[in-house]
Amino acid sequence: MSRAAHAGRGVLPLLGAATAMMLVAGCSGSADDATTDTTSGDEDVTLEFAQWWEPELPDGSLRGLMDEFEAANPGITVELLSGPYASTKEQVVAGSAAGTMSDVVGLDGAWVSDFAKQGSLADLSTLMSDAGYDESQLASQIQIDGSTYMIPVVNFVYPMFTNSDLLTQAGVAAPPTNRTEFAAAAEAISALDETTAGWVLPLSLEAPNGIQNDVMSWVWSSGGSMLKDGQPDLTNDDVTSAVEYIKGLWDAGVVAPGALTMKEQDKVEEFTNGRVGMMIDSLAHINLIRENNPDLNFGISALPAEDGFEGERGIPYASWGIGVAENSEHQAEAWKLVDFLMSEKTNAELSSVAFAFPGNTTAVPDFVEEDELFKTAFDIYQSGFPANEFTGLPVAEQLMRLFDEQFQLMLEGDQSVDEMLAKTQEAWLAEF
Repeated sequence: MSRAAHAGRGVLPLLGAATAMMLVAGCSGSADDATTDTTSGDEDVTLEFAQWWEPELPDGSLRGLMDEFEAANPGITVELLSGPYASTKEQVVAGSAAGTMSDVVGLDGAWVSDFAKQGSLADLSTLMSDAGYDESQLASQIQIDGSTYMIPVVNFVYPMFTNSDLLTQAGVAAPPTNRTEFAAAAEAISALDETTAGWVLPLSLEAPNGIQNDVMSWVWSSGGSMLKDGQPDLTNDDVTSAVEYIKGLWDAGVVAPGALTMKEQDKVEEFTNGRVGMMIDSLAHINLIRENNPDLNFGISALPAEDGFEGERGIPYASWGIGVAENSEHQAEAWKLVDFLMSEKTNAELSSVAFAFPGNTTAVPDFVEEDELFKTAFDIYQSGFPANEFTGLPVAEQLMRLFDEQFQLMLEGDQSVDEMLAKTQEAWLAEF
């Protein structure tokens, strides 16, 4: 599974009551030079670190960072337990249920609520306090009931991708900035020929993260929310307006065919092959698109907002999160590894090789200065706010699926927008 494909499965609210955002222009961290001689006893400590990151990074890059950590912390050894996203999820879920979770775990934001309720994740707020850690350097934290259980290490934002050649052929001078412009561009591109569509929308029930990344992003881009006081609020004007807008695009025939069974990787393939003009997608796919179609002329821009909206735009994102197991016998040492990964120098290096944005507010990845598209994305990221209200919610993936089921019925004309949202609201409340 690609980096972006798995990253898109969870992705984070920093909007909801379950999540606390701290986008403070932070002070420098405490961990650029990790403290030596840190073990809690005389015996050497081996930390297990389960994650899906290593297969997604350049060969040796994560292991190289672990070697740096070990050199700075004599007596602590890190054993990487690496695998694809799906198998890592199975391993972490099983470890949570059995009380055998690895000392340090890579986390998807969609898992956090369930793990916290099971008592399988350590309270990072306590570990940070015990270590005298300066939290202001963290771009965000995922909290449940006021305690932090996950820290996003790197963030993969989801801007809008546009096929520049298709826009030009359709007579569209620039990427759309609002809903009216987007609808007009989608119609113009779709009218070019029978094989071209204006927009691509993945709605597979098997992998329902399209609800998060491609549907609810229209709410967040205009500063709206699907929650109120931490509870579902799907019948509000912001959500209703976004769903009505997407229904209008669907009825206009500008959505690529096969949407109801399409997954995120299918969406990227459609765009890469030049069959769609616009998509909302992970920044991590820029290099994948370039590798698979070097001749594709494309750009990125902020998600369109409601006409006349002038506030900060929410931009959907996914994260590689990190946590510490409650069952770990070496929580102090485990925190030192988290501290190391979140330090300015290390976080910038990890962000650079992952082509993601840092979780440390002072870190700046190398690619921002080296690549115009990534620089544009970084500007978008800094001018708005990261938004993903599914992170930290209970059974987040199931919530997406429940929304998707009713959403598909609505698109096919079997119920109205108001009926769809009311039924989804009722189904969500049953899960809360």
